[in-house]
Amino acid sequence: MMNIAVFASHNGSDLQAIIDACQSGVLDASVCAVFSNNGSSMALERARNAGIASYHASVKIYGDDDTLNDKVLELLEQHNTDIVFLAGYLKKMGNKVLRKYQNRIFNIHPALLPKYGGEGMYGIHVHQAVIDAHEKESGITIHRASENYDEGEIVAQTIVPVSDADTAESLAAKILEREHTFIVETLKKIVAGEISTEKP
Repeated sequence: MMNIAVFASHNGSDLQAIIDACQSGVLDASVCAVFSNNGSSMALERARNAGIASYHASVKIYGDDDTLNDKVLELLEQHNTDIVFLAGYLKKMGNKVLRKYQNRIFNIHPALLPKYGGEGMYGIHVHQAVIDAHEKESGITIHRASENYDEGEIVAQTIVPVSDADTAESLAAKILEREHTFIVETLKKIVAGEISTEKP
């Protein structure tokens, strides 16, 4: 069984989809720990409700980035983490964590990268940019995390159509609904070894 550590900054609905898939047996995996840079995030509450170890991991708690990253690395190892999934996590992973878990940290992005990625491209900002560009389709990308925002190797993508009537908010809702199933589909491939977690 694969141990998944999930990082989330706010609501954690993607996290809930992962928890539900693990608990129902759809995924041969378990969420071993949940981390958030936001101490009042719903993600941490979801973890507590499911009896999963949860951590407010931010510089507010640990004082500086180096200490924070050392602590996160220590906790990931303590929970025998196999892979890390960034599910709406708005902070960069520390370089020590990226090196230790190279090829085993995955991020979800609510657009078809390489379009509409990079610093500042998160949440409603992404969807508004798609609407402003009059795109006919958007979607979801799951990629390996790297030192730069949204630049790691793409491992999975799915398309979500954009209608003429869509607003940034309606598109966000459509994509979020698809995220909940697409995350599970992709994690199944990771657990099965169809998407490699080996270091290059």
